[in-house]
Amino acid sequence: MALDLEKHFVKYEALVGMVDQLFNKVKDEFPKEVFCREKCSDCCYAIFDLTLIEALYLNHKFKENFSGSRKADLIAIADKTDRALTKMKRDAVKEVKKGEEELEVVGRMSQERVRCPLLGEDNLCLMYDNRPITCRVYGIPTSTAGASHICGRTNFVQGKAYPTLNMDKIYTQLQLFSAELVKDIKSENIRMHELLIPVSMAMVTNFNEDYLGVKNKN
Repeated sequence: MALDLEKHFVKYEALVGMVDQLFNKVKDEFPKEVFCREKCSDCCYAIFDLTLIEALYLNHKFKENFSGSRKADLIAIADKTDRALTKMKRDAVKEVKKGEEELEVVGRMSQERVRCPLLGEDNLCLMYDNRPITCRVYGIPTSTAGASHICGRTNFVQGKAYPTLNMDKIYTQLQLFSAELVKDIKSENIRMHELLIPVSMAMVTNFNEDYLGVKNKN
């Protein structure tokens, strides 16, 4: 029996709406600085992971939007992408174990470009309306752990003060949503909310009750 996660998705969509409002506010105030344009796919090559709530939501919407051979083709692409990402991460762990600085290794990984399996041949996102929050904020200044980040194609100038979205607060909210979901479904994996899942894995994974640690109670 499929789990009913609708109430959790509603909370997530509300957060997405708030993030979109913040993005549009910055874009309206700094139209020359925000470069985002149709078919600008720079963010579609970035490496990032999703929280559990985001992965489940993307998986749900993917199944709603695609079926048959089209779905099978995209899963094949996602599976290939996921294998490449897994190898990159495995190699990064080996480098750290050999004594390299973790921040340097992570920094190099962030410079890698891996095409998102949801980027169509026309350079348009196949699930644009349901894209993750990281994709939605890519074109405006953000901060994580005190470090600022801007898209390389923007016209924002390093060192100048701009409205900056604190992604730590967004991630904290997403972790909270994930924890609430794990508790609500009575998962035996109480730390499942800490999972970080690439887009490719979110597409190919069968998030059934066994995966989520939900056991039938007699």
